[in-house]
Amino acid sequence: MRRIDWSALDAAGRREALARPARRTDPEVAAGVRAIFDDVQARGGAAVADWSRKLDGAPPRRLPITPEAEAAARVALPPAATRALRIAADNVRVFHEATRPADSPWIETSPGVRSRLLWRPLASAGLYVPGGTAPLFSSLLMLAIPAAVAGVGRRIAVTPPPRSGEVHPAMIVAAAEAGLDALWLIGGAQAVAALSFGATFDDGEIEPVDKLFGPGNAWVAEAKTQAAARPGGPAVDMPAGPSELLVITDRDADPALAAADLLSQAEHDADAQVVLVSGSRANIDAVLAEVERQLETLPRIDIARASLAEGRAIRVRDTAEAVEVANLYAPEHLALQTADAAALVPRITAAGAVFVGPFAAETLGDYAAGPSHVLPTDGAARAFGGVATASFMTSMSVQSVTADGARALGPVAAALARLEGLEAHARAADLRSRG
Repeated sequence: MRRIDWSALDAAGRREALARPARRTDPEVAAGVRAIFDDVQARGGAAVADWSRKLDGAPPRRLPITPEAEAAARVALPPAATRALRIAADNVRVFHEATRPADSPWIETSPGVRSRLLWRPLASAGLYVPGGTAPLFSSLLMLAIPAAVAGVGRRIAVTPPPRSGEVHPAMIVAAAEAGLDALWLIGGAQAVAALSFGATFDDGEIEPVDKLFGPGNAWVAEAKTQAAARPGGPAVDMPAGPSELLVITDRDADPALAAADLLSQAEHDADAQVVLVSGSRANIDAVLAEVERQLETLPRIDIARASLAEGRAIRVRDTAEAVEVANLYAPEHLALQTADAAALVPRITAAGAVFVGPFAAETLGDYAAGPSHVLPTDGAARAFGGVATASFMTSMSVQSVTADGARALGPVAAALARLEGLEAHARAADLRSRG
């Protein structure tokens, strides 16, 4: 990890210090995604199949989640694993049911003029579940369950085909826990294109969806961006690319815990980024030493090392400056491992998820705490929140006006319309104010 003294940097240096890995904005990725999209839009399922064979080594496949498939998958897993999946699914469901938006009551803004806000589920949602180097069944739970709680009519889940050819039984159990009837084994930009334009295959059809959800690598993130930019294309949840974590420590923070959290993100992807921020030089030294010690025993050491090469260890003057750095970076995950961790939360303005104190491991949030771990990356936390039940819903206002209300408010609306030069608007208000 690169060491940085924040106080020694000018504005340009600080921007560079907090820059994301350059690979995330590779123009070749944008061009490659555009080629896939153009082909799929022109040739449909045949193009998706060709790109899948070329990039993933396997054609698209629909995997039905039948009772028999679920039973076999549960048998293939240790009992502790199936119990853990059930607990995680229950926690995700409980949290999202408790935070589901409710219709507002009628609100009378003027006598005889009432309005309210109503929430409706999306008709369809495309759920992208990463799986290139690991079966991320946790992401399936974090997407499909909130969508079900929202009441989405059609949930289409896609995930890259496993390199072994055999779908991990945990993925099947997770799909069953989420109430899905099938999984589509398609990955990358071609999967996003299939969800965006629709595609027909020998074993079924994917119809276009209204909104795309889910994290992914640089190709998937770019595909979501391009899908939303196409005329009539689907909406997207947020920029959700390669993972990132910023950890704030003080001199008394446990180096082993901070190092473990940094490595938990570094092992995700070579494009993942981890940042350590502290006012204590001694703590930075201890954490980085722990990172090296723990790294040597990781099975995914090569991926983690590549990620750590893009990592930063930033020394600041104090905790207040550490919070400033965190808000500028706007991390996907923010871990507060300081003595006054809870007191820092009101000062955090931009983060996908915040983990308060030494026991709030980011890994707990990744798997089982309840909130979805699908979160904004690349600084998007300045404008986006993570996936929630509301992400799978739309709101609409409903207005009801009595004759007396129209007589009272009509002249106000007409005056404002004429101020804008919109006479037809004014006359529509006038007609109602004369009754």
